[in-house]
Formats: sequence, structure tokens, C-alpha cells
Amino acid sequence: MLKNYFKIAIAVLKRRKFFTFISLFGISFTLTILIVLTSFIEKAVGDDYPDRKRDRSLYITRMEEDGPGNMSSGSLSFYFLSHYAGSLKIPIKLGISSAPNGTNTYIRDKKISLYYKYTNADYWNILDYDFVEGKPFNRQQVDNAEKVAVISEDMKREYFGDESSVVGKYIEADNVKYRVMGVVGNVPVTSYMTFSDIYLPYTVSKTDYRDKGYRGGYTGILLAKSEADLPKMHEEYEQMVQKVPMERKDFEHIYSHADTYIRAFLDTGSEERSGLTYALVAIAIFVLFVMLLPTLNLVNINVTRIMERSSEIGVRKAFGASSRTLVFQFIVENLILTLLGGLIGVLLSVIILQVINRANLIANLTLSINFTVLFIGLITCLIFGLLSGVYPAWRMSKLNVVNALKTS
Repeated sequence: MLKNYFKIAIAVLKRRKFFTFISLFGISFTLTILIVLTSFIEKAVGDDYPDRKRDRSLYITRMEEDGPGNMSSGSLSFYFLSHYAGSLKIPIKLGISSAPNGTNTYIRDKKISLYYKYTNADYWNILDYDFVEGKPFNRQQVDNAEKVAVISEDMKREYFGDESSVVGKYIEADNVKYRVMGVVGNVPVTSYMTFSDIYLPYTVSKTDYRDKGYRGGYTGILLAKSEADLPKMHEEYEQMVQKVPMERKDFEHIYSHADTYIRAFLDTGSEERSGLTYALVAIAIFVLFVMLLPTLNLVNINVTRIMERSSEIGVRKAFGASSRTLVFQFIVENLILTLLGGLIGVLLSVIILQVINRANLIANLTLSINFTVLFIGLITCLIFGLLSGVYPAWRMSKLNVVNALKTS
């Protein structure tokens, strides 16, 4: 029976090629968007290199100060993080780093655009960078303001060419020469808290890191001894912020949080708007919109196809075919169409991800298919295929034999 349904379904799809194309395009395009989007989100948020201790880390990324008719929000100063966050008892380490800053350098008459950032020594104890060669700079080198650097693999290749080892050599950034201490694996540009081409000690910064203002260009990572300490560490930070004296007289409140990675990644910088809530709502609306349009389109196409097949339905009913048999046949046809569109969507997703990776549109970001999302996507396609076939199948079952034959 199913074999006959399959043959009929293929014959029907071949009969009206334009309708078949529209249906397959809607299904495959929808699945492709979902797979590519989730692949990007997974890499942007879920990739844990070099941040492999997220399960016991909290992130400090922003501060908001406000008062009557006045509000200021942004990243924090090195002083605030080292002086206040550094006074906490529960964290065993505090990693501090600046945002990546862009500059240009020149080597062999070649212009190279690069990013550099400043870090403290504990930054390297919290984050697990893969060192291709060498090692990170230590606390003594930071305290002595030595001009040393850790560079990425891409920067090594671009600046030094094919040299096998570059530890001990000098690289110029922002018109200053630094001695290379180590080379680390590349970090995607989407990991803004850990990405850079060159990592430098904060003590060589040209800006005054000793400034006692609360706002600046730094973020912090608090490392707990175990995952069980995270709630206590979070609460300790919240209590500490409440005791921080106001920086200016026109401010009445200071807001800053030590959050999990995802909450920190999606922080909007405002106490009134939750970045996580906004993101979840936006993703839900987007997914619903993307899935709903092809479903409605498929329902309309199926209704049209049924009306065109009224003579076939009338003849089959006249020869004793029950409404239940006709409904089942049409739903099977629709599921076959949906599954075929899903398989095309998977193939398109693989091709698009390969094109994106080879084009290197996002530095150091290699996208891949999430097989859990792929499985859920295919199941969702089948469910929507089933739902989009129920109403047309019900309409088909209600066709009167006489009227159907007259229509033909």
C-alpha cells in the first residue's frame, strides 16, 4: 500500500512542476536558514575555546550609573575591577582584559591590520589558550611593565611568514616593539572577551590604568573554586557593588553584575532591558515566522492541488474508496514532499556552510552542522508537513462524488 502511495506521490509531484518547486523551495529554504543560524549561534555563544572553565566562572562586562535625568553605561575601569572585584573573598582568581583595539603595522612594505588587547597575569591562569609555542607572560613581567607579547597563529603567519619559531623575536604594534613570549591558537572574532591578534601586559598600556574612575575599557572574569560556589560568588559581588561609593554627586545608583557567560554576552547595558529576554523573544518570533510562512504556503498549494484532482477523487470514491483511505493517501504524499524538501535543505546547508568557511567571512570562525538541531529540524519539518496536510486532506474527504465528477 505505502509503495503505491509513494508512486502516486511522485507522479503527482511531476505533474505540476511549478507547484512542486514552490513547495520544495519553501521547506528547504526554511530548514537551511534554521541550520545556518543555529550553527552561527552555537559557535558565537557555545564555543568554549579558550574559555573552558565557564562552569565555574562569572563575567563582569558592564556598569550602569544613573541619577535624576542622568545615566551612563559601559565597560569598567581597570581600577574598579582590581580594587573592588579584586577584594572579593570567594573568587580564587580574577582575570582582567581590555577590549580589542585596532591598529596597523608594517612589515616588508606590507600593511597589516591587527587587534591588540591588554591583560593581567591571572588572565592566562583562568583561560586555557592552546600554546603552539612559548608561554604566557608572568606576574613579574607584568609588574615590571616589560614589553612582551603573546600573539595568535594567524598573526605569526602574517607578520613572520614561514618561520618555524618566533619566540624571542620582536613584533611591532601601535609603534612599539614587543618581544614575543608565545603563540596561541586562533580565537573567533565573535568571542569578544578573548579574541585578539596580540595580547600585552596592561602595564604597558598608553592610557593610565591607575585612573580611579569607575568606567573604562576593561572586563573581568571571576573564577570560583567549584561550580557550587557560583551563587555565593554572584551574591558577594552584588553586595560589594551596593557598598561602592558614588563616583559623582549627580549619580544615585550603581549597577553592575557578575553573570554567566550567556547573560554577559547578551548584556544590553541597561537595567531595564534584559538582553537574554530580548534574544529569546527575537529568536522565538523569527523561528515562528520562518516556519509559519512555508506552512501556510504549503496549505494553500495543497488546497489548489486537491481542487485540480477533484475528478480523480470522484472516480476513486465512485469505486468505493473511503474518505479515510483518501485522507491517509494525501497525508503520506505531503509527508514525502516535506521529507524531500528537508533533505534538500540539509544539502543546501552543508554547501552554504562550506562556502562561508572557505570565504573566511568571519575571522577564525568555522561553522559546522549541529546534528541535534538537524534532527529536530527534520522532525519539525515532518510535523509541519503533517499539519499542513490535515486541512487539505479533510477538504478532500468532504468532496461530493457527483460534484467532483461534474467539476472534471
